[in-house]
Amino acid sequence: MKIVAALVAMAMVALTSAAHADDHRPLRIGSEGAYPPFNSLDANGRLQGFDIDVANALCAQMNRTCEFVQEDWDSIIPALIANKYDMIAAAMSITDERRKWVAFSKPYARSAISFATRRIANIRDITPAAMKGRVIGAQANTVSDRYLTAVYEPAGAIIRRYQTQQEAQLELSSGRIDVIAAGKLFLYDWLTTKQGGCCVFAGDATTDGKYTGEGIAIAVRNDDKDLLNKLNAAMDAIVANGTFKKINDKYYPFSVY
Repeated sequence: MKIVAALVAMAMVALTSAAHADDHRPLRIGSEGAYPPFNSLDANGRLQGFDIDVANALCAQMNRTCEFVQEDWDSIIPALIANKYDMIAAAMSITDERRKWVAFSKPYARSAISFATRRIANIRDITPAAMKGRVIGAQANTVSDRYLTAVYEPAGAIIRRYQTQQEAQLELSSGRIDVIAAGKLFLYDWLTTKQGGCCVFAGDATTDGKYTGEGIAIAVRNDDKDLLNKLNAAMDAIVANGTFKKINDKYYPFSVY
């Protein structure tokens, strides 16, 4: 019995040491790099943006180092599940469908689904009935895509899906589609740039949680409860100490939280 007890004690020490070591290794974070201002690649190919700043602040609060990994949107959740990284910071909206695969932190931003069109087109009515026969673009496998599929496609709108949001924007600015749908926060940023000067918001945004989800959050593997709890505690801390507001104000003249 003494031998068994000693072995159990040794195992517990080993597990505690491993957990302690794990608490100090860099946190690997996946992001798309194609959804500014939330995430994009700088001239040197490094990830930057709102998501990245928030992730860095959370890492600092947890006394961890961030290591970022660029991943295409369609494979970003499978790569997390396959342990390519520890969490996702990529303007990902919380939805019931995604909850089947990942666990979400407390949200760090909330965004309605909005529409944009070319100024010259002057499209103001973007109700499903008014958009019958018109072409709407969206990034594939996003909440905007899901909204268009559920509401606009059955009403006769033609939905074109793109691998990146930039492709949809180019199609709109070139006049090959009538409207694009995307998160309001993203569209706000684009419409204030030279490239987005061609276009304006159209119609009303939708804030229906059935389609928009509960907000934008960090995603982790479902079994990584310890990391999730630490992320939530760190989120509360950076909101309370003003760090989050500084990040918010760097990108938007209004609160996104």
